[in-house]
Amino acid sequence: EEQVVESGGGLVQPGGSLRLSCVASGFTFDLYHIFWTRQAPGKGFEWVSVISEDGIYKRYGDSVEGRFTATRDNALNTAYLQMDSLEPEDTAVYYCVASRLLRLDTPPRTETGNIWGQGTQVTIAS
Repeated sequence: EEQVVESGGGLVQPGGSLRLSCVASGFTFDLYHIFWTRQAPGKGFEWVSVISEDGIYKRYGDSVEGRFTATRDNALNTAYLQMDSLEPEDTAVYYCVASRLLRLDTPPRTETGNIWGQGTQVTIAS
């Protein structure tokens, strides 16, 4: 079974930090780019980041650039999203997506071959 599982979400105050993890299993992790995307209540998906299969290429959405950092440890089949200087607008369910296709937006849900996690809730509030 091909799957990715997110963890690390929670409640944090504005200005705080969280580190999300995405643990992969059932597929060759280092052949896949890892995306993070998020969905706020009542909103569509907003692309957060992508990191290439080798970890060399990283890009971020405008709203998180400079605050979030994507990393990965292929030996552990794990990708991470370090989130700093969190803002209330960062509140969302965060999803990890593994894809063979490199792009600068959220992989479409209709696109075959991608592996989506179940999501982890991140809430930024005072």
